[in-house]
Formats: sequence, structure tokens, C-alpha cells
Amino acid sequence: MRTVPHPRTGEGAAILGVLTLVVLETVAVNTAPTRDKPMVGGALMGAATAAFILIAALWHHHRQAEQRTRKIVPEDLGEEWFTAKSLEGFPMEAVRPFLLGPNAPSLNRLYTAWLLATHGHDPAWIAHHIDLPPDVVHLLADAARQRN
Repeated sequence: MRTVPHPRTGEGAAILGVLTLVVLETVAVNTAPTRDKPMVGGALMGAATAAFILIAALWHHHRQAEQRTRKIVPEDLGEEWFTAKSLEGFPMEAVRPFLLGPNAPSLNRLYTAWLLATHGHDPAWIAHHIDLPPDVVHLLADAARQRN
């Protein structure tokens, strides 16, 4: 299960916008004179097609950008990244309850989040890209700030 760091209000706004446009198009077609209805309908259909193509292109671009970002931060960086020096200050006692609970993250994911936190990455960014609960990431980020 993936946790969301903030509500996705953009999707709700898009749905509300689409519903508003549908209502406006229905009103425009129904109030147009009978002889102009085919022209109004065609214009509205063309506008709707253009909007669909634009939204599909933006959605495709967003998904590609997300995939590129995920490739930047692999889930398991490998043991060569997890040296004694890089893990110095890791709050093992503080994260132990998260390791013992249901749906516990792997220790390597916590180590990866720790390395990113020690390199100054934002907790919300880490939580999103490593798919960890925000409270764990904030705990790691606070400990990383104290270490530096």
C-alpha cells in the first residue's frame, strides 16, 4: 500500500472542470437555434477532442517524468553504498518499532532513505520516491540534520 504525502487536489479539480464543461456544452447546444445546432455541436466536439489530446499528452509526459525519477533512486542501492561511515548516526533504536510492525519496510529501504536524508533531500520527496511512511522519513531526516 502506498501512502500519499499530501491530498491530490489536482485530480478533483480536473474532474470538476470536465463536469462544468459538459454542462456548459449541453446548455450551448440546447440554446442554439435549430439551424446552428450542427455547427455548434461540431465546434464543441472539436474543442473536446483537442482538450482530450492535450490532457493525454500531459498525462503521458507526467508518467515518463515519474519513471525517470524512479530510475534515479533505485530501491536497493547495493552494499557498497552502506558503509560504516555513511550509516554513522543511523537511529536504529528509533526505527526498530517500524521494522517489527505489519508491512514493515526493509532495512535497505530505511538505509537508502537515511543516505538521501543525509544528502539533504526533502522528507516528502524521500517518502514519495522510497515509498515509506512520512513519520519514518521525518524521524530519519531529523536524525540526519542532527548528525550534520
